[in-house]
Formats: sequence, C-alpha cells, structure tokens
Amino acid sequence: MKLTIAVKYIISIFIAVFPAVIVSAQEEIGPIMWNPFVNNGSDLLTTPRKASKKTTISLPLPFFEDFTGNSPVPDSAKWVDFMVYINNTMAVSPISRGVATFDDLDYRGLPYDSFSNSVVKYADSLTSMPINLSADSVGDSVYLSFFYQPQGNGFYPTVGDSLMLFFKNKFGDFIKVWSVQGSALTPFQQVMIPLTDSLDFHEGFQFRFINIASLAWADAVWNLDYIKLDRNRTMADTVIADIAFTSDPPFLLNDYTSMPYSQFKVNPTAEIVTMLTDSIRNDSSAGHNVNYNYRINDGGFTLGGSAGFNTTFLAGHQTAEVTEPLIVFGYPNHPANTPVIYEARYYLQNSAFTGPTENDTVVRKQVFDNYLAYDDGTAEKSYYLHLATSAPGKIAIEYHLNKPDTIRGMSIYFGRQVPFANRKPFIINLYAAIGGINGAPADNLIYSTDQLLPAYADEVNHFWTYIFDVPQVLPAGTFYVGTSQTANDGSDSLYYGFDVNRVGSNHAFYNVEGIWKPVQKSGAIMMRPIIGKQASGSYTNNILSPSSSWQVMPNPATDMIKFQFAGDQLSDYNLSDCQGHIVMQGTVASGRSVNIAHLAPGVYFVNLSINGIESQPQKIVKM
Repeated sequence: MKLTIAVKYIISIFIAVFPAVIVSAQEEIGPIMWNPFVNNGSDLLTTPRKASKKTTISLPLPFFEDFTGNSPVPDSAKWVDFMVYINNTMAVSPISRGVATFDDLDYRGLPYDSFSNSVVKYADSLTSMPINLSADSVGDSVYLSFFYQPQGNGFYPTVGDSLMLFFKNKFGDFIKVWSVQGSALTPFQQVMIPLTDSLDFHEGFQFRFINIASLAWADAVWNLDYIKLDRNRTMADTVIADIAFTSDPPFLLNDYTSMPYSQFKVNPTAEIVTMLTDSIRNDSSAGHNVNYNYRINDGGFTLGGSAGFNTTFLAGHQTAEVTEPLIVFGYPNHPANTPVIYEARYYLQNSAFTGPTENDTVVRKQVFDNYLAYDDGTAEKSYYLHLATSAPGKIAIEYHLNKPDTIRGMSIYFGRQVPFANRKPFIINLYAAIGGINGAPADNLIYSTDQLLPAYADEVNHFWTYIFDVPQVLPAGTFYVGTSQTANDGSDSLYYGFDVNRVGSNHAFYNVEGIWKPVQKSGAIMMRPIIGKQASGSYTNNILSPSSSWQVMPNPATDMIKFQFAGDQLSDYNLSDCQGHIVMQGTVASGRSVNIAHLAPGVYFVNLSINGIESQPQKIVKM
C-alpha cells in the first residue's frame, strides 16, 4: 500500500487473472494503488538506500525484529533499504503489532511500472544491516526464522508471484535460499532456515527478502513478521517467549473515529465507548497469566484508566481479545474550534519473560478536530461503482450532529487509477435525506458544488479538501453528504479510499440506477465532512511548488512537443482528448521531445506527474 499513479483494471482481466477480486453487479473493491504514508517528507526517502558491499558497521547476534513502532519505514539501525511499508493495518491476525508489507510500490510509494500491467518483475526488498558471523561456523547451528502471510488485507499474490530470501556470502553475492509462490490468504506461517554454507560466515553477512510481483496488481501483498537470527538453534526452536499486543487499541469513540470536540461535549455518553477491546498473543508454548491496564490522558490531565492491572490467562500460542470497562473521571473544557487529543496508553506486564518489550505498550491517539470520520486514516483498498449509461452514479454517507453546526466542505481520499482520473469530473452533494432510506420519500438536496476534479497530494493528512462556496448551517440530527458523477462517464467511477479495518459501510449508500441501496462491502469509504471552524481547501498550487512547475512547448504544435520542468528525474505524462480519453502516455525527462505527429488535429490536455504528484493539466493545440 504506497503512493502511486495507477493502472486501469479491465473487469474481464480481473476475473480471468485475479479471481480473488470482490465483484458485484454495481459495487466493486479494487486496489488502493497508492500509499501516501511511506513518502511523508522523511529525508530517508529521498533516495533508496542500497545494501553496500563495504561497510564498517556490523551487528552482533542475536538479530530480532517484530516491526513494532510508529514509523512507516524500516528501522535504519537494522535495515539498509526502505522499500517495504511498516504498518498495523495490512495483516490479518499478526504475530504481534506491526508487520512489513511487500507489494509492487517502490520506496516513494509509486508503482515500479506506472503504465504496463502485463509484466512480472522483482519489486520490494528488505535487506538487513551487515551482521558479524566471522566468529561462527556451520557447527554453531545458526538459524534464521520468520513468519509470512500472503494477501492480508490486500489482494492475494498470484502463483506467478513469490516471496524470496537471499543470503549474502563472503564474496558479496546474494544467493537465493528459500522462496514461496503466491496464494490466497493463510494464517501467518513460520519458516526456519539454517545457515549451512561456510561462505555465509563472515563479518558482513546480510539477508534480503524480495517479492516478485505481477505489476497489474499492486496490492497483491506479502506480510512479514517476527524475524530472528541467532546461534545454538534447531528446527524445533520455533518459540519466541513473548506476550504482545497484536493490534492497535480501539478508538475511544464508538462510531466515529474523529469529530469536533464541541459536538462530542454535547453528549459524550452517547459518543464514547463503554468497553475497551484489544488483542493479545502468547507466543510461548506454555500458558501464562497476563497483566494489562491502560491510562487515558488529556495533556497533563489524567482523564481515566483502570485502577490496577487486570489479569487474564492465555494458553500457549493463543491469541485472545481482552476487554475492560472504560473508566473516565471527567471531560475537561477546551477553547472552541481547537483540536483536542486524548492519548490512550495500554500496557502489558509479565515478569516471566525477558524478551522484547517494545510491543508491551501501545498508544492510540483520539483526535477531536473539525471533521467527522468513520475511517482510521489509512486505506487498504479502493471502493468504486460501475456507472450506468442512463443515470448518475452517486455515493452518500450518513453523519449526525449533536447540535446545530456549519458544514464548510469535504475531504476525500482518492485511490489512484489509470487512465488518469484527472478528467473525471464530479460534484459534492449535501442532503437532509435520501429517498427510500430511513423512511424518506425522496431526496432532500440542500447544496451541490460546481464540477470538481479529483486530486491526490495533500501535505496535511493525505485527503484532498474541497471547500463549499457557501457554507451550510445544519440542524442537530442526521445529514448525508457524498459525490455524484454523470452517467456514461466511463466504465467505472472514481476510486475512493476504503478502510477495511473499520465498519463504516453501515452508514454508506450508493445509487447507480436511480435507487439508493446500502453499501454491501465491509469497510469505511474515506470521505470526511468539514464541520465548524473555518477551513482551507486544497488547491493545485499546493501540489507543485514553484521550483517544480513545468511547461510544454511549442503551443500550438505540429509534430513534436517538449517538456520543461525542474530536476533530472523521469516523470510520467499523458495526453487526453476533450472527451477524457487517453491518447498517449509514457515517461519523459526535462528537455526531451515527444512525437505527436500521428495525433489528429485538435485540442488536447497534457498532464505531468512529477514524483507521483499530478499537476494541473495544460491545454495544447495540435495543428
């Protein structure tokens, strides 16, 4: 799951090649095709770090990694490249909280091939720092163990895909020692690999995981967890004596994931959860009592928490949910229209284990801000509709207010797609009611925007925000807001981020044949109405800084056009006609010419994507 331009998926190819696609007559789930979280401005991500043949740093044994942490990139103290995505959302029942996800998206979150969907190639890699094995030998019984899972919350890797493991010998060559073909979802499986080649025992030993990916399916994922390299092990040494959280803690709100604090304070009892649930795993072979508790803080103020440690018994290799009542001492006041963050910190305690402790504490930040959300901010898939030829395609999501307030716009998380969606206009509709839902006889439309175009790169929270020309005052109660595309606007609608880890579809409805129907897919469509305080919209001039501006020349043109933009990187371009059909696409460097002599005379729109960020289209005339 990383930031990308996308590939257009033809439904017949989906069904023939990827039978795991979830298909229905009008709704579909597809790959998200981008992941903004891996390219979030970190200096680590400006260029990929490759494994070096010469280094002065070697780690000692044991080597252990369970990917617990809050960074989307691998720990630079243990890993030398940053291709994979470290997350807590893509795995199903992980061994512990945090996995490394392999897909077809590079270290910038862009696809390895933006335009071809018919090739298979090496994709993500994860390479360890050098590890000093010079004092060890085959007789020391050194083993590498790890857990892997195909598919997770993405789509499954096909048989042509694979996950592979390589060892670096003393001559600097990476030799493949293990691989597994793609398959549908399975529980995490453990693999034990002995080091049996004397050439592996040197001061610069490294191991590297690589996935082979079908580029047509960038969300066909592998998840990796619990990697351990140590001496004096055997094939039976499969136990890691650890008790750990396996998931993120719940949000403190029982329906929304975020809402304005002023709305929350009107009726906190109705909005807050009554029980807290989390998942804990005992990875040892013996049963143990597990102690756990939590604290909730609002800045320096202790908002709530359990009086002491609660205890539950977990059998060996058992994962279990633990619940405890939410105890809140009170809700402090805060100035109007200011964000408020409650920090809920959860703890495990077990003196029987001396293993990793990083996964014994997890934190959930409950944000109260100027929007309503059902999603957790990360998209594992995309949601889209098949548009009819005779009626608009609409989506509407139900929200509620506890007191009258002002809606000022909406933020949308788009999944990327090819042909580029920049020529797929839509409007935002605000309804007091929608026909046939909750007893409403017909739609009660309050407000509609002018036509809008999708965009993808918001530096604040990865949603694109559209501000209404006229803010709308709403009464307390239920309202609906969503999007509409015109009929016959292509084979499918825009792709919207879909958070499969949340239940939000019970509030979502779609309409492609003039009738509103409940969304049947399980997850939250990532649209967030902006409520309360004044907000700023996301504009195209926020995407490209002046140093990244570009131009195409000459205009008008007869046979050749030339692109000029800052930097020496290759950038993706496409030309579309006035109907939005892509007529040319490819990659180009600044100063290079592109031949358009074969195009019919007329008006075209040129779009350039620099580092995965799409620009405002420019119009050219072909003579």
